[in-house]
Amino acid sequence: MGRNIGPKNKIARRFGVNLGLKTNAAKVARRLAQTPGVHGPNKRFGSKSTYGKQLDEKQKAKFLYGLREKQFRGYVTKAAGMQGDSGVNLKQLLERRFDNVIYRLGFAVTRAQARQLVSHRMFFVNGKRMDIPSYLVKSGDVITLRENKAKKKIFDDIVEQLSKAELPSWLAIDPNKKEGKVLGMPQDDDFDKIFNVKLIIEYYSTR
Repeated sequence: MGRNIGPKNKIARRFGVNLGLKTNAAKVARRLAQTPGVHGPNKRFGSKSTYGKQLDEKQKAKFLYGLREKQFRGYVTKAAGMQGDSGVNLKQLLERRFDNVIYRLGFAVTRAQARQLVSHRMFFVNGKRMDIPSYLVKSGDVITLRENKAKKKIFDDIVEQLSKAELPSWLAIDPNKKEGKVLGMPQDDDFDKIFNVKLIIEYYSTR
């Protein structure tokens, strides 16, 4: 899956769930139950095959984190080679991506925006510039908005924005310092319940 530049609402309506691709959640919610296309309002679906259900879950996760197929398959392969539950491993790998962490800390309102901020070298990790969206954060990592970048217009209200961020248990933020910290690894309660990771693992295990 390459970069999607089409209407983001159509993607959410396709799966019937807000994937956080747009900043206005209320606008997305208004038409979430209506499938895209000219027949959307009256469209009815039969039951999906096991393959269809697995495919939908995989696509939801890919859209949620903004990944191409090759990238996503790589995470699944890596998760399967790690000790423990492959599904939990996969979710932890996806959540530990640097662009996702920037989004979770509240520096960005969407993961796409977070990826752009990272690529534009807006942040330090442990005092060193980090511009790799796929970098996997580790426990103890300190993430700081670069002082000279904090003066940009996009960060005019950043202290208030960070103060309102709803953080998962494994992250902490100091709004005044514009600094976040990785406290540990993501736990089950921290994961979005948007996709079924078990079906994703099953999808790749047969291909």
